[in-house]
Amino acid sequence: MRMPLVAALFALVIAGAGAVPAVAAPAPAPETVAAESAAAPVKDAAAPAIQAVNLAGTVALSNCSGSVVRFPNSLDTDPALVLSNGHCLSTGFPEPGEVLVNQASSRTFGLLNSAGTRVATLRASKLAYGTMTDTDVSIYQLTSTYATIKSSYGISALTVQNTHPTAGTAITVASGYWKTLYNCNIDGFVYRLEEGDWTWKDSVRYTSACQTIGGTSGSPVIDQSTGNVVAVNNTGNEDGGTCTVNNPCEVDASGNVTVRQGINYAQETYLIPACFTTGNQLNLSASGCTLPKP
Repeated sequence: MRMPLVAALFALVIAGAGAVPAVAAPAPAPETVAAESAAAPVKDAAAPAIQAVNLAGTVALSNCSGSVVRFPNSLDTDPALVLSNGHCLSTGFPEPGEVLVNQASSRTFGLLNSAGTRVATLRASKLAYGTMTDTDVSIYQLTSTYATIKSSYGISALTVQNTHPTAGTAITVASGYWKTLYNCNIDGFVYRLEEGDWTWKDSVRYTSACQTIGGTSGSPVIDQSTGNVVAVNNTGNEDGGTCTVNNPCEVDASGNVTVRQGINYAQETYLIPACFTTGNQLNLSASGCTLPKP
């Protein structure tokens, strides 16, 4: 958002998709938001896991969650990438229509192992891509390769699936910020998800079991049957408002609006791999790349 105070409040809620952890002092700037005083969410065990999903490869940002990711054609020698949300950028929220590409960044990320123990600090060399238009995504290029991370810490990157996810799929939202796993299913897809000034296309709606909270934004949404990333967690309707900040609404192709209080959402990631070519470099002109362009 444009106003600093609103931006800070937005970072607490939309940077988590759901209830906001309590803080003892007034909300700080988005980049320094922390919620150490809040209790960590209770893991939801309602949905049986098809395969054991853990926290290996997830990362903690200063205000959000994320993950080290690769694409089906990435090489071990390529610079590694970190996936999170566009609204988690340290520079604040991109305006509607704004797309950031290949901007210098030295942002750091706490790399977690399967048990959620921080084993390393990874550093970005640049922000490869960031936007809140049509989707809500940020992708950082790291100074480390996949091979270096694997040999040094025994952790492999998560693979981003390059096909559309399927309704009913059992998923896990893996939060590096909270070191917590949320299990549920993909309930369906939303033609347009509107929140404040932003509109996101073909969003993932979770079943009610995934009660994600402040700090989980940017978490990878992992298909339990494949272990692949199918979306990135980003928001939820906090208190029943209609299309306002922290209260996204669903809009269908006919313009009908539906509000689902307490339901949380993610943005699909299957379009991203086509936009990264040789050497894991962003190429928005590549064949098949349909991500928003500057």
